[in-house]
Amino acid sequence: MTCSRRNFLAGAGAVIFTTGVSGSNLLGRQTLAATMEDGPKRYGMVHDETLCIGCTACTEACREVNKVPEGVSRLQIVRSEPQGEYPNVDYQFTRISCQHCDNAPCVHVCPTGAAFKDPETGIVDVDGDKCVGCGYCLAACPYQVRFFNPETKSADKCDFCRKSNLKEGKEPACVESCPTKALIFGDLNDPNSKVSQLIKQKPVYRSKVELGTQPKLYKVPHGKGEIKG
Repeated sequence: MTCSRRNFLAGAGAVIFTTGVSGSNLLGRQTLAATMEDGPKRYGMVHDETLCIGCTACTEACREVNKVPEGVSRLQIVRSEPQGEYPNVDYQFTRISCQHCDNAPCVHVCPTGAAFKDPETGIVDVDGDKCVGCGYCLAACPYQVRFFNPETKSADKCDFCRKSNLKEGKEPACVESCPTKALIFGDLNDPNSKVSQLIKQKPVYRSKVELGTQPKLYKVPHGKGEIKG
């Protein structure tokens, strides 16, 4: 399919403004019922909230390695309100980034194929050359982690450093930079990988699994009473 940014916006601008922001329509049952084939690898990540200290070394490493412009971010660490009473006050730190869903709504709604799931790694990525800036993927993402890159003028997000560190045989920049080893990355199809073993050994949860997105970002809960989901 060939569709330039200019031609698409000229021919479908009205549609974008009338339907592009309707998340409920984009996330309908029929859309999420579609299945996506798994490749030889399914890269995923675990964020261990019990080890995260909120230093944001991961966000800075991501910005440097992937040349992310100021004002936008592929990765955020969000700090909770204080938990407990002085002097025993604690905080929970949560990672906000692309979930690399096996059943990704952003991929299903993209009219040009710019949003895609890499068949070799399972990583959800963006082809900037095909992106026409329609905003469908931003509206469809239930995690609200996509943004428009102010320099490339295309949709952008975390790609597990697929075009940078992974291409060089390294782990994602955020994983390499974490001083407490709160991030574990690997192949979920390999039962012996560190990430697969960790998911088996510790209680984990995933965000918004009820939507059928099948996210591949797992989290070890900081608080008590949370269960594997």
